Amino acid sequence: MDKDLIQVTRLANGLTVATDRVHGVHSAAIGVWIAAGARYEDPEREGGLAHLAEHMLFKGTPTRSAADIAHAVEAYGGDLNAYTGREVTAYHAHVLAEDAPHAADVLADMIRRSTLPEDELAREKAVVLQEIGMCADTPDDRVHVHAYTTAWPGQALGAPVLGTVQTVQTLTREAIMAYTHRAYRPERMVLYAAGGVKHGAVVDLAQDHFGDMQAGPALAYPAPARYAGGELRENKALEQAHVFLAFPGVARDDPEYYAVQALAIVLGGGAASRLFQEIREKRGLVYTVSAFHAAYRDTGLFGIYAGTGPESLADLTPVACDEVTRLADTLTEAETTRARAQMRARLLMGREYMLHRADMGARHLLLKGQALDVASLVAKIEAVDAPAIARAARRVFAGRPTLAALGPIGALESYDALADRLKRCT
Repeated sequence: MDKDLIQVTRLANGLTVATDRVHGVHSAAIGVWIAAGARYEDPEREGGLAHLAEHMLFKGTPTRSAADIAHAVEAYGGDLNAYTGREVTAYHAHVLAEDAPHAADVLADMIRRSTLPEDELAREKAVVLQEIGMCADTPDDRVHVHAYTTAWPGQALGAPVLGTVQTVQTLTREAIMAYTHRAYRPERMVLYAAGGVKHGAVVDLAQDHFGDMQAGPALAYPAPARYAGGELRENKALEQAHVFLAFPGVARDDPEYYAVQALAIVLGGGAASRLFQEIREKRGLVYTVSAFHAAYRDTGLFGIYAGTGPESLADLTPVACDEVTRLADTLTEAETTRARAQMRARLLMGREYMLHRADMGARHLLLKGQALDVASLVAKIEAVDAPAIARAARRVFAGRPTLAALGPIGALESYDALADRLKRCT
């Protein structure tokens, strides 16, 4: 399908260069994806370090001030941005294809020559603290954080990517320098470009900007995550109660990955899903209800989120648990077909946006060590059938639940009562 359009070259220092050429488009997305993120931190001592480092790389180099960096790509009509996740950090630009060399120059300058000025660090820590405060005041974000910290307590995978007020305040310029020195290594990087680009030209850009970068000692991967589950409740004066019910999911490379993704769609993906139809459309208990599955290198998290008024809270979890426990035995062929169609459409439609195309391809190459083969992924999606989704449901929902709740939650049933309801699924 697209396999022949994706070309991969590895430089002598280990940096991977890949292009996904798309004929007939005027733009290109180009960036550097790095195997670095919150999982490579000690959450007690340096929580938020990877995220703060990402922010600080926008704050100046020997030849560009922070303002210069902000204008450097926008002056060409493009966008420059970055993100930090649990396992990946990315710096990327979306520009006209003819301006990809300029974007590569800016990205390389940031990644390799950031000066991390102390005055900028003080300001940026204040900005991150504001971001943490915003998250704390956004109930669906806050309950999401609660769910992760309860699922993997005391572990980097469960810790908030932003860090905490306490850890961010203690981070230093020296800590950021040490972190980027050990994590931002060529063998841990993928320079990826998608759109109106030619592979040879992008390889030349990579060689010019990163070819002399030295490989470093191997950065040990964090210990496997140990899922715990349990509950975390925070009573707070809000208009609504926010409830997050989660279970241990599967890793990215698990043979049942696509079946679990389909399970999330059947249960809570879109207006036709079971939770949406039963909880919102038939009973009017919520405005928002959804399900998702987040997969990582060694594990995953399957989550259900809903927000409801305190008067409806007592009914919410019993109805949700009923949908969970009966799914494996009542799955229809129509639901299975819809789930496959949703997964296939998301994959193919997402590739029409160059930045999404680059992000998907780079992450696949970085985390799985091979180029994205769209035809192979479509075949895996098409192979998912109703028995596979039913097996996935029994596997996922047999795990110990995680319950996070925030708001006026006095009417929420006990954890033990909820766990007893879910035992019917095993």
